[in-house]
Amino acid sequence: MALLDRAIVKLLPAVPKPVVQRISSRYIAGATLDDAVRVVRALNADGKLATVDVLGEEIHDAAETASFVRAYEEVLEAIERERLDSSISIKLTALGLKVDHDLCRRNLVEVVGHAAARGNFVRIDMEDSSTTTDTLQLYRELREVGHDNVGVVLQAYMRRTVADIRDLADLKPNVRLCKGIYVEPPELAFRDFDAVRANFVQALDELLAADAYVGVATHDEWLIGQALERVAGMAAKDYEFQMLLGVREGRADELVAAGHRLRIYTPFGREWYGYSLRRLQENPKVAGYIAGDTLGRLIGR
Repeated sequence: MALLDRAIVKLLPAVPKPVVQRISSRYIAGATLDDAVRVVRALNADGKLATVDVLGEEIHDAAETASFVRAYEEVLEAIERERLDSSISIKLTALGLKVDHDLCRRNLVEVVGHAAARGNFVRIDMEDSSTTTDTLQLYRELREVGHDNVGVVLQAYMRRTVADIRDLADLKPNVRLCKGIYVEPPELAFRDFDAVRANFVQALDELLAADAYVGVATHDEWLIGQALERVAGMAAKDYEFQMLLGVREGRADELVAAGHRLRIYTPFGREWYGYSLRRLQENPKVAGYIAGDTLGRLIGR
């Protein structure tokens, strides 16, 4: 299956753009904020929470960051206006992390403050390993000055993750724990499937021991089972599961029916094509999920 997933990824650049759009349409809310509002409203109607992400990252010009700040503020205003149950997810490179640390911090503080004024929450996404230390440092800086409506993401395939959890433990952090999607060298990241799973479970145990709020972000059934064992007896408000829009929807429905909080990562924006190719190329497993799901639907028809 891994070989098939990688073969699918290699073919992606040759696939006509309209076909990629058709395939990815279930996994991206659309090009506009109105599209995201429509999708989140439907998710909420099904008992699911959401986190909205404006597509776009790797900004290298200070002036460009202002447009992303405003875009996220507009998302927060729409969530409040439409009374949606959704937070936002934000990439620090879109706020200028690779341009200037202080610029990024100012932008982040502005967005987090805009969210706090509306009783909302900001998730700082984790990107590739070149951003990890700065991302965690900014998260700590904001928490230490009283911004409690902000969380971060940790990636289980990174060798440093358990140590990072121990470093953050004094904050009782709010963490989305996922496997990780970026291609990293073996000295930084586990590549063995079972090793990533084992580190995920260890990271989850460390977070729960630190009294952290954990968003268990996985489509891996074995990991879902491990998480269910560990949260048994916990109040539903003290943890959540997270999945990508359009992936394993049946399993998501089962988790909600069983009384678990479930949040769906809901990206939107005009940068959908680049996002689709990057995410599928960086994570052949997701490419396999999507290809299998799409083929299943075609056969079903």
